[in-house]
Amino acid sequence: QVQLVESGGGLVQPGGSLRLSCAASGFTFRDYVIGWFRQAPGKEREGVSFIRSSDGETYYADSVKGRFTISRDNVKNTVYLQMNSLKPEDTGVYYCATDRLSAVVAGTPEYWGQGTQVTVSS
Repeated sequence: QVQLVESGGGLVQPGGSLRLSCAASGFTFRDYVIGWFRQAPGKEREGVSFIRSSDGETYYADSVKGRFTISRDNVKNTVYLQMNSLKPEDTGVYYCATDRLSAVVAGTPEYWGQGTQVTVSS
């Protein structure tokens, strides 16, 4: 079955960096879009960045453009989110998810990981 396992979260000071990983299994990696979403306490879940595994096309939310970079390793079936210049407002639980492009863009992908906590605080 489809499995997505996130790792790499933690506590970091403002201006610091973290790299999240999403290890995928149980589906043909190249056929799907992988997205990173986040949810802060008391806020709605939002899409952060997506990548289409087949050709590497990417999308970034305006709030993270220029600071976050999404990439994928089609051999390891893993997607990464490099987060630089982190801000307190980046705090939240980060989830990776996968489905066809339309579902990921709509924020309703079928398959989700368990999430990893990112806390940006001094």
